[in-house]
Parts: sequence; structure tokens; C-alpha cells
Amino acid sequence: MDHFYGGRCTMSRTNIVTALAAHVCVLIDYDTGHTELRPASPEAAALGTTVVPLQNAAPSWGTFEVSAVLPSSVRVSLRWRVGAVAALVVTMASWALGHHDKRFSRLVRLACSGRALPPATTEQARYAVCAVRWISRLVPARWACLEQSTAAAVLLAMAGRRAEWRHGVATDPVRLHAWIADAEGNPVEEPQDTALYTTTYTPDGPGPATRAERTADRE
Repeated sequence: MDHFYGGRCTMSRTNIVTALAAHVCVLIDYDTGHTELRPASPEAAALGTTVVPLQNAAPSWGTFEVSAVLPSSVRVSLRWRVGAVAALVVTMASWALGHHDKRFSRLVRLACSGRALPPATTEQARYAVCAVRWISRLVPARWACLEQSTAAAVLLAMAGRRAEWRHGVATDPVRLHAWIADAEGNPVEEPQDTALYTTTYTPDGPGPATRAERTADRE
């Protein structure tokens, strides 16, 4: 669920989101994938071009309640599964081809590539997520939330639909996650603790998206 691309480097300062909590500041450079943790301070907050306040999280000591009831499985048609194969190939090519330090930004751009398309329905989003997870079992490499959510966004774009791709931060402990949401912003085929994440990047760019912004972009 966590993903930290990039190593020790200087923040590029061109596309940085500052996720700010009461006692910690998370700097995410979406140009390089470099992530830094710093004590919360005005100086640290000023390093980001966009500041996103993090929701307060009650102490959990790294544990979460998990439902004992298994969710019902989603029946995915052959058409979606075949499309998932193509979406996975496109995502893997973007992941593998090019400089390693730009891998994160390439996947972010790919996940946001269908931003101008009509929005996907909740049913279409579920089909895309489940189809990608089905084919992802065959990938003999690291293929976590960032890669899977990007492939699901690509699959929806191939179907002519915009994916509400999300990237966000949660605290206690600090962790990053990427997922697909429905048109109302609800996580699709995700565990309940996904609600703990505050969105820091969407197809509309840094920061949480608003429906008004999306409507204005389309007009």
C-alpha cells in the first residue's frame, strides 16, 4: 500500500504537494516521486506549491479493524478482462521504459490521461478495478496500489471514460495510497480504512478535486 519512489535528492519545487498534519509535514514531489517527512512548520509548508490539510487520525498503533464478512465478488465479463490485459501492458511499458527516477511521474500522468472524457459509472469503475486485479496476479514483479490503480484508469480511458484516480496520504503511521473512486468520491473496491486517506492528487492536478472544478474544465 505504501510507495516511496526516488532516493535522496533535492525537491524539484515545481509540482510539490505539502500534506500538513498537526505534527508532521509530508512533502510529495509529483515530478520526481521523491517523498520527505518533516516536522510540521511554516517553513516546511512553504516548500509545497499546494498545501493539503490532513484529517486528524485517532491513534491506532498501526492496526485497523477488518470486517469478518468477505465482500461479494464482482463478475467481470470477458470484454473487461481482455481490456485489462491491454491496460496492464500499457502500464507496464510506461513503468519500465524510461529513466527510473521518472517512473512515478510517468504513472501519475498515465493515470490522469483520461481526464477530459465523460465520467465512468460506479459499475464501470468496479469492473475496471476487478479486471485489473484479476490479471495483476500474473505479474511477476512489484505491482501494488499505484500500478494497479493506474492500469484501472487506463482501462477506463480505453472504454472512453474518465477514471476518478486518487493519490493520498494517511497518518499514524504516515503512508501513501492510490485508488479509484466513483463519481461521488467514494473508494471503489477498497477496504474501509481507505477513508483515512486525504486526497493529494487527482486527474485535475494537485489537491482534492471538487465537482465545480471538473464541471468548469469541461465547459
